[in-house]
Amino acid sequence: MSALAAPAAVRPGRPRHLAGTGTLLRLALRRDRLMIPAWVLVLGLSVTAMGPAFASLYATAADRAQLAASMNAGGSLRALYGPVFGDSLGGLVAWRMAGLGAVLAAVMSLLIVVRHTREEEETGRQELLSAAVVGRRAPLTAALLAALLADAGVAALTAAGLTASGLPAGGSLALGVAIGGTGLLFAALAAIAAQLTESARLAKGLTGAALGAAFALRAAGDASDAGAAPGSGTGSVLTWLSPVGWAQNLRAYAGERWWVALLPATATALATAAAYALTARRDVGMSFLPARPGPARAPRSLGGPTGLAWRLQRTTLAGWTAGFALAGGVFGGIVKGATSLVGGNARAREIFERLGGQQSMADAFLASITGLLGMIAALYAVGAVLRMRAEETGGRAEPVLAGAVGRLRWAAGHLVLALAGTAVVLAAGGLTLGIAYGASVGDVAGGTGRVLAAALAQAPAVWTLAGAATAVLGLFPRATGAVWALTGGCLAVGWLGPVLRLPRWALDLSPFGQLPKLPGGAVTATPFLWLTALSAALVAAGLVGLRRRDIG
Repeated sequence: MSALAAPAAVRPGRPRHLAGTGTLLRLALRRDRLMIPAWVLVLGLSVTAMGPAFASLYATAADRAQLAASMNAGGSLRALYGPVFGDSLGGLVAWRMAGLGAVLAAVMSLLIVVRHTREEEETGRQELLSAAVVGRRAPLTAALLAALLADAGVAALTAAGLTASGLPAGGSLALGVAIGGTGLLFAALAAIAAQLTESARLAKGLTGAALGAAFALRAAGDASDAGAAPGSGTGSVLTWLSPVGWAQNLRAYAGERWWVALLPATATALATAAAYALTARRDVGMSFLPARPGPARAPRSLGGPTGLAWRLQRTTLAGWTAGFALAGGVFGGIVKGATSLVGGNARAREIFERLGGQQSMADAFLASITGLLGMIAALYAVGAVLRMRAEETGGRAEPVLAGAVGRLRWAAGHLVLALAGTAVVLAAGGLTLGIAYGASVGDVAGGTGRVLAAALAQAPAVWTLAGAATAVLGLFPRATGAVWALTGGCLAVGWLGPVLRLPRWALDLSPFGQLPKLPGGAVTATPFLWLTALSAALVAAGLVGLRRRDIG
């Protein structure tokens, strides 16, 4: 409790509504002492690693110019990756990482802000803190400062790492500012969402929806400019309505437009002011968008733990399913063009063969996409399992278990959603991926089935990580954060490992490394059986631990 101690009185000269900000900031940084450094290091080093990767992939100026021309000519590729403003090595790094880095920084920032604002209120901890000498605006200020430190760390590591790798310092700084500035803007938007909603989950959902809309606007705007020479005009209006588009149009390493940085800075200032105005007009625990009361009588579907789990997680499952269906359609539409683009580059072919196997280039590309869908689906599965922990710590599990509901039945409801939901999400992505690819090559019937089967083949690896989450939840409930680190590590090894040429034993540490590369690869039942058995053993261990330990 020492971290919660506050000064006995407000220091002279300090506004009363900001009293205790420093103490709350130290508490936030202490709680996030693992999460924030992990985000900063992974994101910053991922951007830095792109320089050497592109140097080996496209060693000559002619190769880089050909890539830039090909990417700018295709609407689908511009929609996915954005335009290439410069064909230098730095220009390619900015093309690949400005938009992606901005999106990841936004996700990091919204998680930090919601965690230390609405989530604190939802669990009741904020009311306890407010009993001390803590100003009304101090919690929001501390959360925004924590996000500012994280975004500044990403920007600094990006700029320093790229400069140290030999790229121009001005472009490196511009790319760092673009990524960090976008993250800070979405921290402010998350602060607004935290004032509007009663639940942390909804606040994250609203901010995530805003991020998705920003990406969609950028994609639509860039696709409409396909074929235009970079720098020949101002670009589409849709692109300029998107913060992700602002990050790209700062144009690092391509004649930096420093004035563009004023757009996210101004938007951040306005959003922050709005968040402060809202927080001054409500009580702790209240919101401007209160939850709607439910019906007077519960439906029969809520008569058991499985129905309750479905009610709690159906919106999340629907969102993931829709997202995977959309992603599958987008990726399926660019497979044909991407394979022709990569086909003439031996180094790029080698990377896709390491990602997707030694079969044809189209199959290797499809296998790499289905593998990526599987790794991302693991985030859904782990989150669905750990929803049980949120129910525990929020005090909602104990009333359920006080009735005629055993712990195993309660847990089984959430596990069914996690395991079966994984298959639903993968099926949605595989189906649209197969249909879009089949339509592009004129063989919808032949392409859909094999791609759908390849996507569903990722399920045992996803179940293994869900089983690991169950085991940690049951045996070591306070270490559930380690499950996210494990999942993120598997994703990083599976996606970046082949690009960085990690040894085979390192790739095999991930359960996804045990699966055959489908479609096109040789199929044996052994890895599927082993992974399924391991998943069952981990789930069983977690359920035994859950049955024996205290709830909460």
